[in-house]
This record gives sequence, C-alpha cells and structure tokens, in this order.
Amino acid sequence: MNLEQKILAKLSSLSPDKQKGVLDFIELLDSKNSANKTCLEEGLQQIRTRIVASGKILLNENNIRKQLVSRENGVHDKVDENQPEDDG
Repeated sequence: MNLEQKILAKLSSLSPDKQKGVLDFIELLDSKNSANKTCLEEGLQQIRTRIVASGKILLNENNIRKQLVSRENGVHDKVDENQPEDDG
C-alpha cells in the first residue's frame, strides 16, 4: 500500500467533521507553500529590477556559456557582457 492509499484509508475512517479538518489542514499547507513561492518570486523580480535600473546588462545564455568555458580553461578574464550575442 503506497502513501496515498494509506492516507485515503485513514481519511475514509474519520467522521465528516474530522475529514473537513484534514482538508483544512491540507489547504493551509498548500497556501503556505504558495505564499513562500510568491515571496521568493517577488524578491527575485525586485533584485532583477534593481540590477537593470542600475544600468548593468544581464548576461544572456551565450555569455554565460562563454564564462563557463573560460573558467574551465583557466581563463579568469571577465567576458564582455556588452558584446552582442554570437549566433554561431
């Protein structure tokens, strides 16, 4: 019997009032998870907005790859973030 089956078996043996209590608890857990996720998303968006407002250019995928390759090769020079993305 897997976890879901165990929970359903226990739940079905409870009175309707206790089943409602279990549902309320599950919804509370779910709302806390959603609230935490929303706070994190908002925080990250605020950080991104401040970086962009400061005039810094965010790295694109190509420049991230270039930095990774340069680090793997032992080159620690900063990749020019202002360089246009190379499609090749």
